[in-house]
Amino acid sequence: MPSVENVLLITASLFIISIAASKASVRLGVPSLLVFVAIGMLAGSDGPGGIYFDFPWATQLIGVTALSLILFAAGFDTHIQDVRPVLLPAIGLATLGVVVSTALMGVFIAWIWKTSLLLGLLVGAIISSTDAAAVISVLRSKRLSLRSRLQEVVEFESGSNDPMAVLLAVVLLHLLTHANVGAWEVTWLLSKQISIGLVLGFIIGELSALGINRIRLEWEGLYPVLSVTAALFAYAAAASLGGSGFLAVYVAGLVIGSKNLIHRNSIRVFNDGIAWLMQITMFLVLGLQVFPSRLPSVAIPGLIIAAFLIFVARPVSVFLALPTRWFSWREKLFISWAGLRGAVPVVVATFPLLAGIKEAQIIFDVVFFVALTSLLVQGATLPFAARVLGVIVPTSRRPAFPIQFNPTELTDRELVELKVAAGSKADGGRIVDLALPRGTLVVLVARSNQFVAPEGSTILRAEDVVSVLTTRKELSLIRTVIEGRGSVTERRYS
Repeated sequence: MPSVENVLLITASLFIISIAASKASVRLGVPSLLVFVAIGMLAGSDGPGGIYFDFPWATQLIGVTALSLILFAAGFDTHIQDVRPVLLPAIGLATLGVVVSTALMGVFIAWIWKTSLLLGLLVGAIISSTDAAAVISVLRSKRLSLRSRLQEVVEFESGSNDPMAVLLAVVLLHLLTHANVGAWEVTWLLSKQISIGLVLGFIIGELSALGINRIRLEWEGLYPVLSVTAALFAYAAAASLGGSGFLAVYVAGLVIGSKNLIHRNSIRVFNDGIAWLMQITMFLVLGLQVFPSRLPSVAIPGLIIAAFLIFVARPVSVFLALPTRWFSWREKLFISWAGLRGAVPVVVATFPLLAGIKEAQIIFDVVFFVALTSLLVQGATLPFAARVLGVIVPTSRRPAFPIQFNPTELTDRELVELKVAAGSKADGGRIVDLALPRGTLVVLVARSNQFVAPEGSTILRAEDVVSVLTTRKELSLIRTVIEGRGSVTERRYS
């Protein structure tokens, strides 16, 4: 039995190596998640580290906890008003897209494995969720940004399709482990998972936001802890009642993030840090749980399944789920290629291990191999695909504004950063002449990496980034004046 200090020393060392290696992943343009997994595999029993780790229950516990907090942070950071224009196509991807992908993969896997359709569908459901966090990290490492509609769709799909994929996997696993299950029981199980997840997520989100604003804690640092506790409670409460815990935690994050919260910025920064901590922890543990010596035996079927997923199942599901009037064929192809597989499939692949089905180990190894292949192939070529398909706009570094604004439930004001567009009314105009709504205040202007304290006579120029305090009601008008009509490139700090 290793000593406590040795366990802590090894854990801290792995985290330090992972954080340092993430810098190299940015330079190489590969997802940092891939680096974390590689470090875990090197530290594991088949690697030079020699750490024996074969504990599916612990892996699942860590994975479920990590995914819950990551989904909560994703929901919290999702601004409904930003994704509302693409809400329907994004939901289509997260529901119909997942179902189509699961069906195609299920039939294909059952055919090449010579196994039952039910088992094939289970594997198909497990590998149907995407990880857009990896997509965004790769693009940001190359200082590229997607067109506004694509950005919102890809980011929203990443959080919303995970619960759907897990839901299908849980139902299919139930069918595999319980004989003589009828259509009525399946319908009831699906309905219960969705309804309990949605209802509890909404209720817990509303109560949590109310509690955060009303509890009046003595220390600011306790507010982020309260929000994280609410996330874990949402998952556990829904799952214990037979609902979808992942759906509940994501909905709770959406609800809480949509409210005017005191100490909102502290909660947001804390959530971001926790999400990164959970990603590193999860991928290190998954790397430790995998035995690389077993991967060569699943390499051929894994490559075949990955190829079918990348080149057939994903594109077909995207083209069927997205209406033509919303996106061009180029944009659909990019969304298809951006369907990187990440942690969710590997974590869900531990469910069959604990359920005790005989094919569980090969399912886990194959799913891990497919996720690894997706990160390697699609992750490395994503910037090139974005350029070829013409779906990116260059992004520039913005100075970090030294001003924070923590609204309360008593105000509807927001502090936003807006970039002055060439040819807009603000370009070349004095602030006093812009006829901004009453109560709107230009707080600070960033120009050429310097800050300018604005006055009424200050003349704004194209490419200036202005920090504006305004109300949600007037935000659309402010954007029209500063960014030009139809622009949506804003960044909230409320």
